Amino acid sequence: MDNRADIRDFLATRRARLTPDQVGLPTSARRRVPGLRREEVAVLAGVSTEWYTRLEKGHIAEVSAEVLDAVAAALRLDDDERTYLHDMARAAKPAHRRADRRRRDATVAPQVQWMLDSVTMSAAFVRNGHLDVLGSNALGRALHAPMFASPTTTAAGVPNFARYHFLDESSKDFFVEWADGAAATVALLRAEAGREPYDKALRELIGELSTASEEFASFWAAHDIRIRHEGIKRLRHPAVGEIELTYQSVTLPTGQRAWHDLSFYTAEPGSAHEQQLQLLASWAAPAGPETSPRTVG
Repeated sequence: MDNRADIRDFLATRRARLTPDQVGLPTSARRRVPGLRREEVAVLAGVSTEWYTRLEKGHIAEVSAEVLDAVAAALRLDDDERTYLHDMARAAKPAHRRADRRRRDATVAPQVQWMLDSVTMSAAFVRNGHLDVLGSNALGRALHAPMFASPTTTAAGVPNFARYHFLDESSKDFFVEWADGAAATVALLRAEAGREPYDKALRELIGELSTASEEFASFWAAHDIRIRHEGIKRLRHPAVGEIELTYQSVTLPTGQRAWHDLSFYTAEPGSAHEQQLQLLASWAAPAGPETSPRTVG
């Protein structure tokens, strides 16, 4: 197994979304398919058509960073997409080509869990590139109580954002903007697949979701990429009602090939949403890590 198909489809979808007038090229009515032609991308990147065609077929391992940047500029890639292109090139090198590699994911260090537990007014959790929640504080568990209680959570109590989004219909009630969240979830998995295309567990997860969910398969085919995890999230919580939070993530060093990030969800100071979060925190604090907050009644 290699990542040539992902490279081919990613570049083809990025090329298809551009029009000649967007990049300053002459237009023509005799176009059978939308978007730029390969030879037009080659001109913009300053390479031969033959060379670019070979690149789009997935032969990327020996391409220099400078040429990849030229292609990224020609295709108007954003920062996350540019990073993804470089990640795929790095993964295509012979040193990384170990088919069916199953990584042993790093666990959350005790010191990191202590840090999570010390956070009381933000929901905080650590997730890996598969979107498994590896560690959380009490408020993080309370905020995401429907996901922790979902049948998609493993017997060991590990929730997965992607499985919850696409394999549990209740997620469409919990996430107010479900489609936006679903698209972001798939884009995060795409970014991880660019970093580690030979991760067998990741490929199994993607295969499971693609088979079980037409919605996932449709989002996956779009080849959208998301690396930075930040923005606004609106949840319809069973205990406190609809709540709006901002979220921000930072990458955690693991000392291994595993990729973890630490996410914080918090509310605007002085807002009604902060009061709802405080209410959840007051319930979560004495409840302990295994108890979900009671519902309002």
